[in-house]
Amino acid sequence: MAEILVIMLAAILTENFIFIKFMGICPFLGVSDKIDKSLGMGFAVIFVMTLSSAVTWVVYHFMLVPLGLEYLQTIAFILVIASLVQFIEMFLKKNVPALYSSLGIFLPLITTNCAVLGAALLNISNGYSFIESVVFGFSAAVGFTLAVLIFAGIREKLKYADVPESFKGTPIALITAGLIAMVFSGFSGISFT
Repeated sequence: MAEILVIMLAAILTENFIFIKFMGICPFLGVSDKIDKSLGMGFAVIFVMTLSSAVTWVVYHFMLVPLGLEYLQTIAFILVIASLVQFIEMFLKKNVPALYSSLGIFLPLITTNCAVLGAALLNISNGYSFIESVVFGFSAAVGFTLAVLIFAGIREKLKYADVPESFKGTPIALITAGLIAMVFSGFSGISFT
């Protein structure tokens, strides 16, 4: 149980995909202008990353390894992720059309979100068990969601801040993201073991 807790805290804080590993930056910058949109993207990423961690672990250990096709893991993992994203896209389009339209192009981009693929690949390279893989995928997605929500909250406040003209928009957003990344790098000194 302690190992699971270590994996969770590390994935959320000390190995945060956005602020420490710099994965998933495109949706991070793209949907973080409003908290509700960021939350919707976060839930979509949590669903896809958790499920893809489970499915890719099974595909790797029960299909690719027995057949000696480990070198196809990236292609196989992308196919699994693309299928899951299509599922969530159809679900949102039918059941939550407002969220579907607000996420726009960023929803299909989950397919190419390197954070989702990175979680699947890290599960294999770290030698995680099935449960550890699912926990890592879920926790990494929670860390992603936390990062996007923090950034969205700050960006909403920055709209009303007195920022010099040359820093308005993207420049102040990137500076803010860098400052938050520095804060998250402070967690790297924490030992969970």
